[in-house]
Amino acid sequence: MSILTDLRVLYHIVAKPVRGKDHAARLESFYSGQAEAYDDFRRRLLQGREAMYQSIPVPEGGVWVDLGGGTGANLEPISADLHKARKVYLVDLCDSLLAVARKRCAASGWKNVEAVADDATAFRPADGPADVVTFSYSLTMIPDWFAAIDNALAMLRPGGTIGVTDFFVARKYPAEGLKRHSWSTRTFWPTWFGSDNVFLSPDHIPYLQRNFSTLRLEEKRAKVPYLPLIRVPYYTFIGRKAFSTSNTKGTEIS
Repeated sequence: MSILTDLRVLYHIVAKPVRGKDHAARLESFYSGQAEAYDDFRRRLLQGREAMYQSIPVPEGGVWVDLGGGTGANLEPISADLHKARKVYLVDLCDSLLAVARKRCAASGWKNVEAVADDATAFRPADGPADVVTFSYSLTMIPDWFAAIDNALAMLRPGGTIGVTDFFVARKYPAEGLKRHSWSTRTFWPTWFGSDNVFLSPDHIPYLQRNFSTLRLEEKRAKVPYLPLIRVPYYTFIGRKAFSTSNTKGTEIS
């Protein structure tokens, strides 16, 4: 990928005003000019995605829902096993990213993958409960991320798996065993990303741990392209929905 292409992506990330009367319009404003170049730049910035997807088995005859799935690049690390699933849904509100996703599905022969324009807080698979729900750097872009997690919990079958990787900042006083971040980290990164309507939260990990059994949790830092001395914090969470008959956070699919 050329430096000129990177500069165009950086312009959209750093300088281009984001406009729109609702969340979908703001996403389109942010991504429309960089959708085709999106994947290469984000591959260097968004760490942990490949490892997370590869660590979750594709459910045989099951349903996988990728909320905020964007261009579909999230699925490339598990491309060889996608055929095992009955259905895979790529859900996003941004038409420009979904257009790239549909091209990728056609080129890759992913016949059981459907790119769907819908809201992560409201989408439900038409063919029953999901076996896996994933969010890759999408929770920070969903204004009501609590509702998105609640929706994931509701659509998952008992014993189903959730996988999340995203940027974050720690709480000022994190629970025992969780990372502690300096005041500068907790202040700088939310300000930096906030101009692009990417909202880092200290509450992702606690909320996920409250609603799911933790199978894996990693809190790390990633390099930022063209800023070699700076590391941005990110986490990976893999959890399991409890085996129960009721769901206090929403209406469970049966």
